[in-house]
Amino acid sequence: MTATPDLRTSRLASPDLLRSVFRRHAAGVAVITARGDDGPVGFTATSLASVSAEPPLISFGIGTGASCWPVMSRTDHVGVHVLGEHQQGLAATFARSGADRFGEPTVWREGPEGVPVLDGVLAWLVCRVVTRVPAGDHRIVLAEVVLGDPAGEGGPLLYHQGRFGGLRE
Repeated sequence: MTATPDLRTSRLASPDLLRSVFRRHAAGVAVITARGDDGPVGFTATSLASVSAEPPLISFGIGTGASCWPVMSRTDHVGVHVLGEHQQGLAATFARSGADRFGEPTVWREGPEGVPVLDGVLAWLVCRVVTRVPAGDHRIVLAEVVLGDPAGEGGPLLYHQGRFGGLRE
């Protein structure tokens, strides 16, 4: 069932309004990783987007207050991992502040360009960072695909209404 817009109850723009609206927008879930001087870093992202096929470009957003922003702000390459519906725990681990994201039970290996590559994902890419665009309290990272593998099996993990879940068919 859809709602008919009631313009009398509309609210002025605010961080709360934006969060409330986007809680209703189902988004795919990805984990972005990079190699840091003190070890690997990563975070859960729901802002992953395909930007261009030629050249192959992707984008994602990251808050400048994120613990891994210092590494992401200067790295040349990132790993992009599309999570499957069986990876709710992994998504939660990489979303949780202060978590040991690369400790057990996370399974990963060092990939091309030293980028941490996670096992068991639906698909992964290694990308070269092209630019970082200021966007309020975030940066939009544009990155060119270098290589990857789309061969994982299963359905995608989605984020909706503050929860991780799979598709219902």
